[in-house]
Amino acid sequence: MEGLLFYGEIVLGIIVFAVLFLRQINQYERGVKFTMGRFTGIKNSGWRIVVPIFQSMTKVDMRIKAVDVPDQKAITKDNISVGVNAVIYYKVMDAGKAIIEVENFRYAVSQLAQTTMRNAVGEVELDELLSSREKVSERIRTVVDIASDPWGIKVDNVELKDVSLPENMERTIAKQAEAEREKRAVIIKAEGEVAAAENMAKAAEILASSEGALHLRTLQSINDISSDQSNTVVFAIPLEVLRAFEGLRKKREE
Repeated sequence: MEGLLFYGEIVLGIIVFAVLFLRQINQYERGVKFTMGRFTGIKNSGWRIVVPIFQSMTKVDMRIKAVDVPDQKAITKDNISVGVNAVIYYKVMDAGKAIIEVENFRYAVSQLAQTTMRNAVGEVELDELLSSREKVSERIRTVVDIASDPWGIKVDNVELKDVSLPENMERTIAKQAEAEREKRAVIIKAEGEVAAAENMAKAAEILASSEGALHLRTLQSINDISSDQSNTVVFAIPLEVLRAFEGLRKKREE
């Protein structure tokens, strides 16, 4: 009986020791350990001993994090008010710096991204913001990455998700796009007419240089008209026929 009590006390002691002194660090985490308030190292995954009162350990998630940057009101370089939001992807590269150098690195990165996004939008015009989001996103990523480097943070990517415009500006852009489409249509039509005129001029030269060509072309046109259901047909007399009549008239006069 005494033996069972002894073994029971041992088991209880092990359980108490595990609860009070052991800390588990997962594979994707790192532990920042402090001894009597001083930084004493980074602990990798596994079970680690932490002596209560004298030591403490803060776990840091080392995985890539996706953080939504909430809607921000900004004014572009050409004084147009827009609303932008984004998502930023970053990861902790140095767990010690992330805990020691900044109070709350998650909040700090989010605030830094918001401020940088407003500044980046203010440096470009609306057309560039709408057409070159990748460049603006890369500019934001570079600034945030450099500013957060002392915190042990690496920014992998920044994506602008949405750019919202005032209602009157949306109507203006729609009208501009419609006018641009009409302009292209007029240009294409004019280019087609020029090409058609050039081809007709070439065809006229070929018909004029070949004897009987115009007559054959007239017969072909008559054949095409014969299938038409219209009641009125305007027939143009070929020049060769008129020239033949003119030749006969000259012979009679002689």
